[in-house]
Parts: sequence; structure tokens; C-alpha cells
Amino acid sequence: MKKAKNKVKIKTGRIDVVFLVLVLSLLTVGLVMLFSASYAYAYYYYKDSFYFISKQLVFAVVGVTAMFVLAFFDYHHFQKLALPIMGVTVFLLVLVRILPTRVGDFHRWIRIGSFSVQPSEIAKFAVVVLFAQILSKNYSKIKTFKYGILPFVIILGLLSFLMLLQPHVSGVILIMLIGAVVMLVGGVDVKWFVFAGVGALILIGGALLIPGAFDYARSRLEFWFDPWSDPQGAGFQTIQSLYAIGSGGLLGVGIGNSRQKYLYLPEVQNDFVFAIVGEELGFIGATLIIVMFALLIWRGFVIAARAKDRFGMLLAVGLTAQVGIQAFLNIAVVTNTIPNTGISLPFFSYGGTSLMMLLGQMGIVLSVSRQSTLLKE
Repeated sequence: MKKAKNKVKIKTGRIDVVFLVLVLSLLTVGLVMLFSASYAYAYYYYKDSFYFISKQLVFAVVGVTAMFVLAFFDYHHFQKLALPIMGVTVFLLVLVRILPTRVGDFHRWIRIGSFSVQPSEIAKFAVVVLFAQILSKNYSKIKTFKYGILPFVIILGLLSFLMLLQPHVSGVILIMLIGAVVMLVGGVDVKWFVFAGVGALILIGGALLIPGAFDYARSRLEFWFDPWSDPQGAGFQTIQSLYAIGSGGLLGVGIGNSRQKYLYLPEVQNDFVFAIVGEELGFIGATLIIVMFALLIWRGFVIAARAKDRFGMLLAVGLTAQVGIQAFLNIAVVTNTIPNTGISLPFFSYGGTSLMMLLGQMGIVLSVSRQSTLLKE
């Protein structure tokens, strides 16, 4: 008797319901926690407790709409759009430095009326799309220097240079890590990652030793080791974050009952919202949210593994990896596991560009899931 051969079945039309439910669940919990964390700060500075959540709800509605639209949009069209998207990204990164809009010493936003755009959020997406396009198109030659490393070095070098002018070191770290994941999965020779890692350490170490260069980054490293050396200054935010997490205990103080959000912990609506999660939901609640992120990453990689072509696989990997990398780094910062890098928590931190881009990107992953391949006996 002849053995039955495995046949590949193309599944079209259905989005991955598990992935969708995880995205919407994280978004819902994120909105609740953002409101709980931000209403005291919003009332004190803007005389409106709903200042942040009302805007974030609008961003969420627009983002969810974009997610469903892109879920039913053929992701293959992004192969033709990859270069134009990168061109627009570079233009915006140049423009953000030229325009006078700034917050403190940073030029990271382009303000249009009451709305602001952060080009670095678009840069993350542009890197994934263009890298996926290059890797899928040149897969047979990807082990060579010309096709396997040179274009990626040029792209990452240009984006990093423009983002360092803002300055936006955390953004550079993110696009480097996201780009590295896509390259590694795409088949780039591992030896280049070793060379790049050693080179990056040398460059970063040298830059930090130059007097006057990246002083703010150097200070963050110093106060990471000992935030209590300046408890009322550079170490204040980290200390208050640890107080918040520690006071949450096992079960938390309850939603809405945080003490640290009453102007003790800076940036509760942005990078440090997870500290309030730890305080109000406790160890168990915070762990459940981390598990939800882990399940989302797992499901995104399942979608990538079932993608019907290399471009779709790399898109799903890169866009899913962005969520995982950002979540990991944000939680690590809040718990002082790594230095304060100013990275937002996906679905939780306040930010219109970030949330809308993120939800739109999840829609593209869902688009990949609609054209997945399944083995059938």
C-alpha cells in the first residue's frame, strides 16, 4: 500500500480568531489601566480627569478600524509599497529635526494642530516591511555581503543617524533589535550578527566616553546601578516605580486605589503605566498581563510559521517581534532590570501614533493569517 502524502491546503478568508481576541483583550485592559493611572495627573495639569483616556479612546477606535481594514487587505501589496514607505519615513525623520516642535531637549514629534505624529513609530514598521521585501526577493543570494548585509547596514545606519539627532536612543535600540530579528529569521549569516554586536559595543562604549556626548544616556546608566544616589533627582522615577510595584504585593491594592499615581510617579500615563498595573493588580495581575503578551507573541509566530510565502512569514515575525521586544524592554525598565530607555508598553502607554500604528500592524498579521498554509493528511 502506498502511504498518503501530506498535502498543503491554503486557508483563505478567515482571520486568526485567537490572535484577534488577544489583541482586543490587551487593548481593553490597557485602556482601563491607562485611565486608572492617568486621571489624577490629568486633573492636576489639565483640569480634566479624562484628558488622556478620551484621546486614547479615539486613537483606539481609529486603530481598531485600521486593523480590520488591513486584515482584509492583501498584504502582498506592501511589497510594492515598501520603498515608498521608507522614503516617507526618512522624510519625516528629517522634517522632525527641522520643525521647531520640541519637548524639553528632544525633537521627536511633528505637530499638526492639536495632533502630533512621532516618525520613529513609523520607522519601526518601515524597517519590517522593507527588510521583509529585500529578504524574500534576494533569498537565494542572502549569504553574500552585497545582498545579505550591505542594504540592511545602509538602512539601519541612516535611520539611526536621523534618530540620534532627535536624540532618540531608545528608538534606535528598537529598530536595531527588530531589524536583527527579521534578518536572522530571513537567513542572514549569523557571523554578521557577531561582528555587529562587537562593533556596536565598541561604538557605544566609545561614544559614552566622549566628554559631553550623550550625557543623558550616560546619566541613565549611572543611576540604573544606584538610583538612591540621587533619590530626588535622576533616580526619583525608578525609586517611585519600585515603591509602586512593591506596595502591590500579591493581589494588589485594587483598580483605582494606587497611591503612587497621585503625582509621586512621573509619566504614569506613558512609560511607567506598568508600575501602576503592579500596584493595583499585584503580582498575580501583572503576571497574567505578561502571560497575555507571551500568548500574543506565540500566536503571531504560529501565524508566521503557517504563512504561505516568505514575505508574509517575515512580516508576521517582524511585527509580532516588535510587540514582544517593546513589552519586554518596558517591563524591564519599570522593574529597574535595565536602564531607563523611554520605551512605551504596547496597548497600555498613552500615544496616538504608537497605538494606531500598532493596531494597524496587528491587522497586517491578521491578513497573513487569512492566507495561511495548513498540512492536511
